[in-house]
Amino acid sequence: MVTTSVGPQVFINFRGEELRNTFISHLHYRLRRDGINAFMDKDEDAGQDLNNLFKRIEQSEIALAVLSSKYTESHWCLEELVKIKECSMKSEGRNNKLLVIPIFYKLKTSTVAELDGDFGLNLWNLWRLPGPGRDRDNRIVKWNEALEDVLSKKALIWAETETGYVLVL
Repeated sequence: MVTTSVGPQVFINFRGEELRNTFISHLHYRLRRDGINAFMDKDEDAGQDLNNLFKRIEQSEIALAVLSSKYTESHWCLEELVKIKECSMKSEGRNNKLLVIPIFYKLKTSTVAELDGDFGLNLWNLWRLPGPGRDRDNRIVKWNEALEDVLSKKALIWAETETGYVLVL
């Protein structure tokens, strides 16, 4: 097992409720078993704020952004994605930029591009939520830019086939 005394090599961004105990737990386990220091939110002490997760993103070499149908239900997922985009565009004190690998989990890229179905509806519903100190218009612009950035990258797609689900490029 990999020690966590150094920053994570891989940061896994995902909607917890939907994937934590299935796809993500298996992915996290396999990465760590193979000697890769992978980080997911359960590796952080409970009660920490979003800035601690931002630090983990900054420390990482690779970010896996696992988009699913419920991804846009989470303000935290989208804020992490904005930070991932920012780190992928500048080196943040590292020799290289953050490499971002999107994984579309049972989700078509066209659904993200068109903000279609529940994915789009959840995003707009989240944007509409009031909150102290939240800049709604700026927030939706940043979220949309981060989603567009993910769409511009080479991605892995966890898709349904006649024989089950497969991971394709």
